[in-house]
Amino acid sequence: MRPLLTQFFLWLLTLQGLNAYAQFRVEVTGVGLTQLPVSIATFRGQDSAGQKISDIIQADLERTGQFKVVAVQMGLVDETSRPDLPVLRRAGADAFVSGSVSKLVDGRFDVRFRLWDVVKGQELGGQSFAVAASDQRLAAHRAADYVYETLTGEKGAFSTRIAYITKVAKRYQLWVADADGENAQSALASPEPIISPAWSPDGDQLAYVSFEARKPVVYVHHVGNGKRRLIANFKGSNSAPAWSPDGKFVALTLSRDGGSQLFVLGSSGGEPRRLTKTTSIDTEPVYSPDGQTIYFVSDRGGSPQIYKMPVAGQSAERVTFAGAYNISPAISPDGRSMAYISRVGGAFKLHLMELATGAVRALTDTLSDESPSFAPNGKLVVYATVQNGREVLMTSTLDGKVKASLKGQGGDVREPDWGPFVKY
Repeated sequence: MRPLLTQFFLWLLTLQGLNAYAQFRVEVTGVGLTQLPVSIATFRGQDSAGQKISDIIQADLERTGQFKVVAVQMGLVDETSRPDLPVLRRAGADAFVSGSVSKLVDGRFDVRFRLWDVVKGQELGGQSFAVAASDQRLAAHRAADYVYETLTGEKGAFSTRIAYITKVAKRYQLWVADADGENAQSALASPEPIISPAWSPDGDQLAYVSFEARKPVVYVHHVGNGKRRLIANFKGSNSAPAWSPDGKFVALTLSRDGGSQLFVLGSSGGEPRRLTKTTSIDTEPVYSPDGQTIYFVSDRGGSPQIYKMPVAGQSAERVTFAGAYNISPAISPDGRSMAYISRVGGAFKLHLMELATGAVRALTDTLSDESPSFAPNGKLVVYATVQNGREVLMTSTLDGKVKASLKGQGGDVREPDWGPFVKY
């Protein structure tokens, strides 16, 4: 059994190595029920600019399961060109994206694109970004966000970030990467385990658990400047931090009074307030988007199950009933769904529950899933799993029909947490 990241075991002591500097490659499997056919021209100038902008946009759109990319031979076109609409129509494309990348005199790069409605023959707008060479990928993700939102009416999440943990030899690292797993930057390295990264609502900070004090304690790390502060170093174990939606509080699990119970404290630290008072193990708290409810895992019924309670910490109500082992709740941004891990016949699989009805469906056919986290637009779930004997990050659509594997080279990557929308 692959170790599951929950307070029941205080794991992560046997992670395998990963060359985290290696590039990820995205492999998309499955087909969505409905897909919009779109053609993306090779951006003029991208080969000399160092990033294949059109390929990044294509991969972003394909990962959602809502788009089918149609290859069309059209010659050299860019955002200033009127595309050959009859050729695109005959190829079956409903939308078309073209653009360019050029170097400015100050060393930055000008990334421009234009989106067309092929069926109606109408221009749907475009954007331009003047960015540093290191931000070309971000410009591509922002372009994909524009295309996604214009064609679907829903906000894209490609320019957001994910955090995850790796271990290389005896060195643990906390990474911040693009939503597709690329462009990873090390936020923290330690010879002792780092677990449970959790983004703050503003996307500026990460809470996490570090064992550098020879026991689990909770830090908050500012991603921009690298500064951090210790917010929980109480007697016993300090673990499983989760931010309130307003960013003012952090719920977490403490064993300071004996046993593992839920507490809440200010995001700057201070004296915690106890939320649960049981003889069971209560852990993995997560807030509902409206901040009124806390979902958590408890073995108070004899086996790990997911419960919910008011944020003030009153009586708890059981949420999961199917299966004898359900952990790691993640609530969708609209509050309608809960992703979690359920043990089924010895396998640990990602499931999705409709909270209003209690209807549940399995999203995966892998055996060792863990740590689900929703995209900030609620359209994808990122999670860690084992695929073909290797530990990887994957994303899944909410119907489980389309998955994308973000594979590192020669190792594993774990505990993803998908960050919020941020302003640029």
